[in-house]
Amino acid sequence: MKRMIYQVAVGAQSKLYLHCIESVRQYCAKYGIEHIVQNEPILKIRPDMAVTGRSKEAVERLGYMPIYEKENAFTHLHKYDQVAIVDSDIYIRPTAPNIFQDLTTEYAFGAVAERELPCAKKYKSKIRKYSKAAFENLTDVDWKWDHRGAEFYNMGMMVINCQKFLPYLKGQTAEQFIRRPEFKDFVDGIGYRKWSTDQMLLNYWVKKEKIPTLNMDWRWNGLFKGIDDAQIPKAYFIHFFLKDLLPQKGENVEDLMRVIN
Repeated sequence: MKRMIYQVAVGAQSKLYLHCIESVRQYCAKYGIEHIVQNEPILKIRPDMAVTGRSKEAVERLGYMPIYEKENAFTHLHKYDQVAIVDSDIYIRPTAPNIFQDLTTEYAFGAVAERELPCAKKYKSKIRKYSKAAFENLTDVDWKWDHRGAEFYNMGMMVINCQKFLPYLKGQTAEQFIRRPEFKDFVDGIGYRKWSTDQMLLNYWVKKEKIPTLNMDWRWNGLFKGIDDAQIPKAYFIHFFLKDLLPQKGENVEDLMRVIN
């Protein structure tokens, strides 16, 4: 099996990001997985500045929206059997098993559904609020609503069985995929999509296309300060997604590693 993990790290990197990326490099070396880190913007997706609800100042400062860069991984799918897309703020424990063995061949896609995490009380409330704000208006798909909110995936960690997944891209390049007409309002940030990232777009697409998806074990995407602190030692992949809640915003990596252990 030919496997690859794809990450995006554009611009100057914090100590935390460098430490996390190094953990992924070591993980890939351990299991014979190719590791690609994209260090320069490639897709350079911009909203329609005439209609966008996003901060025009923020877009103009960089000239593009970094949130869509990791979809460039789709460009590489035809070369591999399995690909994982892993955010650069995810730390992989040295003892973590091989994630690709969990995504069996009946599935095209795998990710962790946030409502299935062993969440801290405050984060449970946040999931419900986010579900309502992001997905309640997207009524043409089944979000499998329950008391925890919508069934949506944290797209900071995705695993793909390439041959089963590729038909859903319909032969399009990564940029063509993001530029599909049905995604325009997500990219432009229209109305309730104002704060949308690729997570909202991808969740909608996966549901709309009925892509065979595995709800992966939460330990593959343990959200630091999202899950209960007592559960952190059980996580294989630890996602430092809330920088403001990290000791010294994650720059004291040694202290942070002590905290998670």
